[in-house]
Amino acid sequence: MAIRFDGKVVIVTGAGGGLGRQHALEFARRGAKVVINDLGGAVDGTGGNSAAAEAVVKEIADAGGTAIANGASVTDDAGVAHLIKQTMDAFGRIDVLIANAGILRDKSFSKMELKDFEAVMQVHVMGTVKPAKAAWEIMKAQQYGRIVVTTSSTGLYGNFGQTNYGAAKLGLVGFMNTLKLEGAKDNIKVNAICPVAGTRMTENLMPPQMLEMLKPEFVTPAVVFLSCEEAPTGCIISAGAGVFSSAQIVESAGVNLGHGATADTVAANWARISDFTGAKHFAMGGEHSAHIFERLKDTPVAP
Repeated sequence: MAIRFDGKVVIVTGAGGGLGRQHALEFARRGAKVVINDLGGAVDGTGGNSAAAEAVVKEIADAGGTAIANGASVTDDAGVAHLIKQTMDAFGRIDVLIANAGILRDKSFSKMELKDFEAVMQVHVMGTVKPAKAAWEIMKAQQYGRIVVTTSSTGLYGNFGQTNYGAAKLGLVGFMNTLKLEGAKDNIKVNAICPVAGTRMTENLMPPQMLEMLKPEFVTPAVVFLSCEEAPTGCIISAGAGVFSSAQIVESAGVNLGHGATADTVAANWARISDFTGAKHFAMGGEHSAHIFERLKDTPVAP
C-alpha cells in the first residue's frame, strides 16, 4: 500500500532548492499540505529573499497540491515562532518537521575563524532545535509527530575542512537519540537522514557525471519513509543514487581490566578493547551502563 500523507501537514526547512525542494514536492504529491520554509540566502547563509520558496509553492499549486511559503531564518526565535503560527493559522496542525536547512563555511581548522564555526553550529544545530521545540507541544497534544533531522557523513566519519559542519551534524544525532526517548510515549518519532547528493552546497565538489547520479530526488524516498505512520524511531538512513543503508554507533564487547588498570594495561590490551567482533548498538545511555556492569562479572585480565 502506498504511503500517503492526506490530512497531514509537513514543514520542510530549507525547501527553496536542492534536497528540501524535492522532499516538499514529494510530500505534496502524496497528499500533504506543505510549508515551504527558506531564507533564500547564499550557501554561506548571507542574504535572503522569498523568491525560492514562492517558486516551490507555485510548483506544488500547479500540480494540484497545497503549500504556503515562509521566509524565516530557522535561527531566529521570532521567525520560528511566526513559522509555527503561520502553519497553525493556515492548517491547524503540524504532523511532520523535516529539518533540512543548512549552510557551509568550509576551511581547515587552523584557518577557520570562530565566527564561521558558530554560524554553522547555529544554523544546523539551533536551526533544528528551535523549530522542533516550537512544534513539540503541538505534536504532544496531537499524540502524533514525526521529526527528521539531517546529519552527514562528515559528522559520522569526518571530512577535511569541515570541523564546524561535522560537529554540528553529529550533534544532531545526539539530539535525535534523546528526543526519540522523550517522544515515544506521545507517538513522536525522531530519525535522521544522511544524504549523499549533488546540491548547491556540493556542486563545486563533484564532476557533472557524479552530480547526475546523485540527484537530490534520490534521497527523498528515505525521508518520506522516516516521516510516515509506520516509521521506525532513532534511526539513521544513508541515501544517495538509489542506494540506502542504515548507520549506527556501536561499541565493542570490551575487557574488564580491574580497578588496578593503568595506561600500560590499556595499551597492552588495546587489540582486545578495540575488537568490534559482535559489537552492539545501544538504544539509550542506560544500556551502555548495563554493558559496563555486565563486563564487571568477568574475571579481570591479569596485568
